[in-house]
Amino acid sequence: MSNTPKDWDEHVVEAEELARTPGFQRLRDRILELSQAGQDDVVADIGAGTGLLTLALAPSVSKVWAVDIAPSMLEYLATKAASAELENVETTTATAASLPLVDGSVSLLVSNYCYHHLSDEDKAKAVAEAFRVLAPGGRLVISDMMFRVQVSDERSRQVITAKVRAMLARGPAGVWRLLKNALRILLRRWEQPADSGWWRGALRQAGFEHVEVELMEHEGGIVSARRPVGPEAGRGALRRRGRARAAA
Repeated sequence: MSNTPKDWDEHVVEAEELARTPGFQRLRDRILELSQAGQDDVVADIGAGTGLLTLALAPSVSKVWAVDIAPSMLEYLATKAASAELENVETTTATAASLPLVDGSVSLLVSNYCYHHLSDEDKAKAVAEAFRVLAPGGRLVISDMMFRVQVSDERSRQVITAKVRAMLARGPAGVWRLLKNALRILLRRWEQPADSGWWRGALRQAGFEHVEVELMEHEGGIVSARRPVGPEAGRGALRRRGRARAAA
């Protein structure tokens, strides 16, 4: 994570307002479509926030573990779940890089706009954690920012150009926000999104198969993958243990 993590307990209202926007509602619907959740699924929603994915999935699955780093987010989510009379939602405070779930305990892992708050190192740990908690054959569907804060590839240039133009179009307030974001980038206090190539590589290295990336018109994208069933799943675990021993 960054050296100065955002205090998400102070942004519950902001997160809920964002979750209610048409853009995030469309992302939710596409994630649900790709996840193909069924009544026997046990789901982990990473970076659950105020419940955008959790509350949509809970009525049609066996259980949802709603994981978030901010207790206030989870309190808000739990109240919404209670008001909807959903008894299969369990909230837990944790980071994506260290999930308090046992090996192979979920069949579906979903997330929406969480991982770009992690460094590449912590994102890689989070991907390994996703593989660990998924049962063989389990599915992963993650939506996130998918570009780099750089100009070496065309998509990143397009995303950055569009963002700069949008801010400048807001006049002095937009210029001020642009300057603040530039300072945050220089101080390494901005988000750290990864591009589609990073996601493909990280998921495959962790042992996932059937890795697919769907890029959006805006800065986002959705990556989906599956934990192998059978010998390949075991070989993936051995590779990870081997890398851990080598690093030690």
